[in-house]
Amino acid sequence: MVALLVKKQMTEIFRGYFYDQKKNKARSKVSIVLFILMFVGIMIGVLGGMFSYLAYSLCGGFAEAGMSWLYFFIMGMLSIALGTFGSVFNTFSGLYLSKDNDLLLSMPIPVSSILISRLVTVYLMGLMYSAVVIVPADIVYWIVVSASPAVIIGGILLTIQISLIVLIMSCVLGWCVAKVSLKLKNRSFVSVAVSLIFIGLYYFVYFKAQSVIESLLVNAALYGGTIEDKAYALTLFGKTGTGNVMAMLLVTLITVSVTAVTYYVLAKSFIGIVTSTGNVDRVAYRQKKLKMKNELGALFAKEMAKFTSSPNYMLNCGLGSLMLIAASVVMLVKGGNLIKAMNMMFGKDAQACICVFVIAGMCIILSMNNMVVPSVSLEGKNLWILKSLPVNMWNVLKSKLLVQLTVTGVPLIICDICVLLTVKTGVIEKLFIVLITILFMLLQAFGGLALGIMRPNFTWTNEIVPIKQSMNMFIEIFGSFVLTAGILVPFLLIRYGIGYKISVIVYLFIVAGVLLLADLLLYRWLRVKGTDKFAQL
Repeated sequence: MVALLVKKQMTEIFRGYFYDQKKNKARSKVSIVLFILMFVGIMIGVLGGMFSYLAYSLCGGFAEAGMSWLYFFIMGMLSIALGTFGSVFNTFSGLYLSKDNDLLLSMPIPVSSILISRLVTVYLMGLMYSAVVIVPADIVYWIVVSASPAVIIGGILLTIQISLIVLIMSCVLGWCVAKVSLKLKNRSFVSVAVSLIFIGLYYFVYFKAQSVIESLLVNAALYGGTIEDKAYALTLFGKTGTGNVMAMLLVTLITVSVTAVTYYVLAKSFIGIVTSTGNVDRVAYRQKKLKMKNELGALFAKEMAKFTSSPNYMLNCGLGSLMLIAASVVMLVKGGNLIKAMNMMFGKDAQACICVFVIAGMCIILSMNNMVVPSVSLEGKNLWILKSLPVNMWNVLKSKLLVQLTVTGVPLIICDICVLLTVKTGVIEKLFIVLITILFMLLQAFGGLALGIMRPNFTWTNEIVPIKQSMNMFIEIFGSFVLTAGILVPFLLIRYGIGYKISVIVYLFIVAGVLLLADLLLYRWLRVKGTDKFAQL
């Protein structure tokens, strides 16, 4: 029974490899093999290769300094971090808040079998992620330093110990996530915030990794001595990988004991956890007047609610707004240094080039906001409800446009103000910076909505398909990049290729005129043909 339940759990986790949600049917054997090979390539080839390189960079230096245990300690901590991060959300949804908890508990299946199968699944997922780090570390050490029987046994034991530690931490953190989730009202914003924090941490670690590695190698003895003095248990953890018999026995005994305690606690509280529905706030009724909204306002509220209720929608289609705010801060804090660097690079042409480069940079950021593109397709099978309402179809389209213009326009204005305060150019050039970025934003919105109307997809089974995996999104993003290049590249070719010193004001006037013409044509199409075509969908 446990094996059958584990198979069910793993099939649910990797369901996308065997079942095509878009076509609502099982994938072919060739597709399944290709998806599995792709996954193995990413896990072993990309992640495994990356951590193998890191292990090779650290191993020799620590071994020469007599700090091999510190090498295993560092790689072990990385392995625990990656394993916990990779399995904690599976623990949250698979162990505590799984959708089939009620169904399984109503069947003649022992509760212990359900719990063990869930824990085995969490263990396997944690092992998969943690092994990507610690297994290459073991192999590199065996090749570079020593491959004696004691060292090989120590490396294998360290891998098992780490997988158990990941299981323990995943259960504890998953329980915390589940408890917090039950009490949250706006889970989508929390999901977006957590995702952005992890993205930020990833890039912070990525850019700081080289300096941290160099510091570790130079100060290995200092760091190692500090850990030995203040946390000797962590030293034993690292010495397990070097084949130290005492460390292997003690760390294994402690890890197995804590795992047994974790299972005992879960076995006693599992029923109470999985059947918990969270606290429901009691709200006292108070009579109040209902505020009526006009037709456009009601449709806009509906579209904005759809956008803010989906973490996938916000992360994939609204990241540009946060980037605009970040760019505003960067311009205020580091803008002076950027201007000085461009002055040194371009000399007399610096002011002209700065204007064009600033516009191009802001347009690239604006390209990240494209929530209007999937907005038509996201109506899905409920489109008939919208079309059956006594509303003007043009107001429906305007509401979709207003979401993009509101979410993008406010951060854009803030960014424009920060740019104007930083860039030292003429008044006319500054006006063109504001005008062109606004016209570019409008062109993106009009063009994205036109794409959504001309190429709708109402047969999706997962919202991520129209949001991230559609051809419309590719066309919109790629087209925005091409358009941005069309603003920057001709100016550089004219001034530095042909050698004709065209005035930056004249060039920006031409760019603004082309964008304005494109905006007017697209707006006219949406107002007349686009509205009719949407009404016929």
